Amino acid sequence: MPAGTYQQIRLVLVPNSAGSLANSVVPTGGAEQALDTPSAVQSGIKINRPFTVAANTLTDLVLDFDACKSVVARGNGTFSLKPVVSALPSVVSGAVTGVLAGAPGAQVYAERNGVVVKATVADANGNFKLSPIEQSSTAGNVDVVIVPTSANGRGTGIVRGVPVVASGSTAVSTAALPITLPSSVFRTVSGTVTPASALATIRALQSTGGGTFEIAATAAASDTGAYSLFPTQAALPAGAPVVGTYQTTLPILLTADLTAAGKYSIQATSSSGTVSTQQVNVAVGDVVQNFAF
Repeated sequence: MPAGTYQQIRLVLVPNSAGSLANSVVPTGGAEQALDTPSAVQSGIKINRPFTVAANTLTDLVLDFDACKSVVARGNGTFSLKPVVSALPSVVSGAVTGVLAGAPGAQVYAERNGVVVKATVADANGNFKLSPIEQSSTAGNVDVVIVPTSANGRGTGIVRGVPVVASGSTAVSTAALPITLPSSVFRTVSGTVTPASALATIRALQSTGGGTFEIAATAAASDTGAYSLFPTQAALPAGAPVVGTYQTTLPILLTADLTAAGKYSIQATSSSGTVSTQQVNVAVGDVVQNFAF
């Protein structure tokens, strides 16, 4: 392709056919089924990310598909594709690594200003790696947010101000010095968004340690508007989050913020960009919170 600066990439999906599913999902305990792809998606997934191609050189881009936010459940048991894809030149990206004690399967996010820029899941031994993340020199440091599963029975941990170095890796903990989070019970926030055609996304945000952080997110069902954080297991720790600031010498001290225990802002955003936010407290039980657009 000609040398120059490009503003956008478009991914064109291979269509499903009668004999082969190119776009599908396998629900837990279920069989493979086709993903419904709206006409706007069929014409191509637009990724707005400027990048430069120099003459007679190879430019590497990493395309990051967020499956958790891209596959949207419907009330009738089917699924639709609402793609969330980002692109990042590999030469300006780095990684953040760590090890958790007693929290296999925990969700781990790298966030900037409360927005998730990379997410992963801790493996069976508690190891995690967030990569690729754009370097701090061009995008700023990240906050690492750790949200164990309800099966772990542990609360949220946040490490603020973690630097990201191009082609490098920053450790927030190690196998010898893992992050151990305090115990916590978990709660669910659920409800209905009306009208369902709003196609809302739902985020649970928690303010602590001088910032606001995404703890969980989901999408309302496109046919009924129903949502739950989460339907199969409670997603929100009711206990106090522990927060600390990155330092090169490990371990990083994490301190409990008792004033934030159980308190969340539930934010619904419609497909048109309208935002509605409600405050909830899950300290004593599950909460039902509806939204109307």
